[in-house]
Amino acid sequence: MEALPRETIVDVLEARLREDILAGRHPAGSYLPPERQLADGYGVTRTTLKHAFGRLVQAGLLETRHGVGTKVRDYARLGGADLLPMLVRHDAKWVREIFEVRRSVGALIAERAAARATRAHHAELRRLLEAVRDADGADAVQLADVEVHRALARATGNRVYVLLTNTLFNAYLPVRAALRGPFTDAGTAHRRLAPVVEAVTSGDGRQAHAAADAYLRDTEQIMLEGLV
Repeated sequence: MEALPRETIVDVLEARLREDILAGRHPAGSYLPPERQLADGYGVTRTTLKHAFGRLVQAGLLETRHGVGTKVRDYARLGGADLLPMLVRHDAKWVREIFEVRRSVGALIAERAAARATRAHHAELRRLLEAVRDADGADAVQLADVEVHRALARATGNRVYVLLTNTLFNAYLPVRAALRGPFTDAGTAHRRLAPVVEAVTSGDGRQAHAAADAYLRDTEQIMLEGLV
């Protein structure tokens, strides 16, 4: 049996600082107190504080200015989609906004895939759709469903759609366990998704858009019920 990872003092401090920033206790655009004062306040060494700062700089929440101090970055204005998993962990209400984008982008991807997919893409989509029906357990069905959507994005021939699809799925990974509602029955999940694949493989862009929109709305409603 693998040993469970242990949180270090840097992990704990990083989490505390991140929570304080996202909760507005250190507002965007403000400078943090001097390092010595902040370290004393959290009961840690300045070395530990610097390590935590480094992680939060990498995460896009802080920026350091030599000789000036450490500033809270205006992540809502300047940040990228890579911040979404962290924001979802802080506040699950972000999921609703992610789903709104997922619905719009997903329907457009299906439409583009219908127009551009090759025979090889069609074969892959059909194979992955069958994998949804054959998956065992909600977790496996959910992951199989994700692979169909990744394949739809690849079928557009536009790599940005692939990256957007990955970004949106990664965004709600922190709460994925609460979003398994549409995937508890493999047969139902397969039947729900099949019209999207059928429309794409038949080359009907309008129907693919409509089918994807219906699928995304239905699954969104079920998944949001799991977050209540």
